[in-house]
Amino acid sequence: MTVATAPPSPAVTSPPPRGSSRRGLLRWLLPLGPAFVLLALFLAGPILWSIYIAFTNETLTGSASVNSQFVGLANFVRLFGDPNFLNSFLLTFVFVIGSAVIGQNTLGLIIALLQRGRGRLTRSVVNGIVIAAWVVPEVVAAACWYSFLAEEGTLNSVLGISQEWLYTAPMVAVILANIWRGTAFSMLVYSAALSEVPADLVEAAAVDGASPARRLLHITLPLIRRSIMANLMLITLQTLASFGLIYALTGGGPGTESQTTPLFMYEQAFRYFEIGYGSAIALVMLVIGALFSLVYLRLIKVEDA
Repeated sequence: MTVATAPPSPAVTSPPPRGSSRRGLLRWLLPLGPAFVLLALFLAGPILWSIYIAFTNETLTGSASVNSQFVGLANFVRLFGDPNFLNSFLLTFVFVIGSAVIGQNTLGLIIALLQRGRGRLTRSVVNGIVIAAWVVPEVVAAACWYSFLAEEGTLNSVLGISQEWLYTAPMVAVILANIWRGTAFSMLVYSAALSEVPADLVEAAAVDGASPARRLLHITLPLIRRSIMANLMLITLQTLASFGLIYALTGGGPGTESQTTPLFMYEQAFRYFEIGYGSAIALVMLVIGALFSLVYLRLIKVEDA
């Protein structure tokens, strides 16, 4: 005779104590607390303060330096009606496209491709020469290019002419100087990306009769497209904010012929002491850099889809 037994009742789990979740949260937040405080003080704080100053008439001297007033969008209305700002924005666009998108990006890719498959000694020498230009301070790089392009400089001595290149072609001078100094970053990015391209895939295409150009266009570049977009985004943002090299080489001159937006911002804020107006220019540059980043990130997502 079997006796029916009732099925075991499910175990009843009591909810965790209310204080335990708080202790767990504190255990995660306490180690990160100092980092959050530092970020708030030295990153978020200055950015938020600059955004506020952009909507005031703050100056370094005069009554507005003590009793600044909120002026709304007046600085931005003045900014977009200022022909000097529009000229600096156009020169910045030319500088970014010429020295970063075309110059550094293309030259860095070419150097990385030429080094592929070369001996270790050759790669070490080339990398050392290119990186040496990257690690020197901007002031030193500007001095090197000044001695090269000045009227009594190296270029005129080699060509046997007398030409003041920094006055007749200032934008070409600063673009070439920035390419010379910044190509190393693109070269390193592409060297790392090319090392991940399967060699057997390229060799198989060569056996099938594909020319070097077709192998580059249809195999190598598609495989490193994410690195291309990441490199373009980084060098664009870096070049967009370039200041020291241009300031030391031409000072934005002659006149305003090489005055990019960072130099225009510096002039308004620290030469004419209009901090509010200069902060408005800086805020516009911040928005432009964010838009460039969004475009590149969008292109990466489209390629991944």
